[in-house]
Amino acid sequence: MKSLQKVKTAVIGYGKISDIYLTNMINKFEIVDVIGCGGRDVEKAQEKAKLFGIKGMHVDEIMDNTEIELVVNLTPPTAHYEIIKKALEAGKNVYTEKIVTPDLKEALELKELAKKCNLRLGCAPDTFLGAGIQSARKVVESGGIGKIVSCHAAVNRDMEFLYYPGAFHTKHGGGIGFNVGIYYLSALLSILGSVEQVSGFAYNTKPECKVEDPSSPLFGESFNVDSENIMVASLQFKNGVYGTMNFSSNTIWPQVPMLMIYGTEGILHLPDPDKFGGKVYLQKKGMSDQIEVPNSYGYGENSRGLGVAEMAWAMRKERPHRANFNMGCHALEVLSGVVKCSETGQVQRMETDFELLPALPEGYLDNYFGRNQECALIV
Repeated sequence: MKSLQKVKTAVIGYGKISDIYLTNMINKFEIVDVIGCGGRDVEKAQEKAKLFGIKGMHVDEIMDNTEIELVVNLTPPTAHYEIIKKALEAGKNVYTEKIVTPDLKEALELKELAKKCNLRLGCAPDTFLGAGIQSARKVVESGGIGKIVSCHAAVNRDMEFLYYPGAFHTKHGGGIGFNVGIYYLSALLSILGSVEQVSGFAYNTKPECKVEDPSSPLFGESFNVDSENIMVASLQFKNGVYGTMNFSSNTIWPQVPMLMIYGTEGILHLPDPDKFGGKVYLQKKGMSDQIEVPNSYGYGENSRGLGVAEMAWAMRKERPHRANFNMGCHALEVLSGVVKCSETGQVQRMETDFELLPALPEGYLDNYFGRNQECALIV
């Protein structure tokens, strides 16, 4: 691998998700040089940073540090707009956890600000860059199931035991569609491209809940939930494919992920898009059984931060990055369109779009899956 200057990076946010991001960015991706972890509570930032041998920083210290090129924003969605805007104004490129922001207008404002400042914005989920969805994309693009005609995504969860007053899951942008369904939608977008129009329903069928955790001091306390717990939608993609989505957080554990693409010559069963790996199954016309699709891609393990590393390589190679803000904004508009359709009873046409970039290259054990998986991210 040709040696290039590493991208000095800082993480903002010290919640649970930061552990896997920091582990992978520090140990897995050579292009990323993580120098700090920060937030508004310096003590918590320092506690987290100490675990990884990096510096704990106040968010303002990160913004003022001219060496830092890339900020990875792992704060709750309700804080995304403020943090991303502040980072852009400080001259930093930004990669943010999903969703881009709970509000589409704010997301588009940030997109224009990044363009004005000549800076990059990236956005999770990056699971579509993993072995599972990349393998599925190869089958589709090679004509393995013929002409694509439709697709379906569904997931169930029982989220109430995670709810407590003030939890981000209970706020706008934290419901089943925006917090979980976006993995399924992003996987479909990464294979099929952008959506033309949407219709559907998004409702909260249980707006008042009680704290169910008996170990909580708030056990039994009632509180309001503002986020949707069911989202059902129909999609028309620009390429003529039609799809459906059914997301519910008012049902049972364990969740049962379902992601399928239907073609004139077969059906493709995709793995859980909330994960990077998983098996892909193909059922061809005339076959009663499914066959497992051989995988020749890297990153089948938990690779949170993969999108950050791919973006860092794109910065150095001066090419577009794959987990980009255009795709993130489009996913947000699709989900927001379902909500708006519920409110107006009218089909919503999408105004955003994104360029479907090439899949990651395939590789063999010695090239990508062994000592140097990162080779796959260079191109």
